[in-house]
Amino acid sequence: MEDQPVTNTTEQDAPAQSELTTKPSAESAAESTAKAEQPAATTPAEAVDAEEQVRSAGMDWFVLRVASNKESSVRETLLRKVQIESMTHLVGRILVPTEKTKTIKGGRQRIQETKLYPGYVFVEMQLEPDGRIPQDVFFLIKETTGVGDFVGTAGRPTAMAEHEIVKMLNDSKAPDEEPTIRLSFQKGEHVLIKEGPFENYEGTVDELFPEKGAVRVLVTIFGRQAPIDLEEWQIAKADES
Repeated sequence: MEDQPVTNTTEQDAPAQSELTTKPSAESAAESTAKAEQPAATTPAEAVDAEEQVRSAGMDWFVLRVASNKESSVRETLLRKVQIESMTHLVGRILVPTEKTKTIKGGRQRIQETKLYPGYVFVEMQLEPDGRIPQDVFFLIKETTGVGDFVGTAGRPTAMAEHEIVKMLNDSKAPDEEPTIRLSFQKGEHVLIKEGPFENYEGTVDELFPEKGAVRVLVTIFGRQAPIDLEEWQIAKADES
């Protein structure tokens, strides 16, 4: 029986391509491989632990589109089905890279885990000699709720490039690290104070304190500039308010 491409269940389920400033989208990374493989910025030996293989024997990495906010449930379901159907020789690792960030509000810390590539799941698997997905694997994936299709041509997914795999594997380790506080403001930026005794005052960011999740804003009071320390959540970009 000839394989058919995995298609989205509904057009709504298909996630829009994520525009990340520091991390390229999974789809653009995989599609660029089909045109021309770019040289890797780092070698696997430098970026991946010695005991971790970039690829399992006979397998390669592919990018699977999934419905938004279904990344983790799709991964867990696929891992369970692969074990039940004894297909570990055809499907290896399945990953959803995430990162943890820390925010501070009212002196209390809050840790959030976010998807680095929303709308995508990375699947390590073995293809047929003609580049098609094995029939049993095809139906196992297709019948999973929330699954769309693989990046690539109909029935023949495009394998990820070496440097893309290395980056994705390193991104997948991020949750094990200490969460960081990421401030969304820059020194010299014009802001509006949203909360506190100086609510609705406008000012300029003078200094950042990432370890505290705070910023120092210069505000003009009675004709003179005064520095005010605020938590990040208490201010907004003036042009977005």
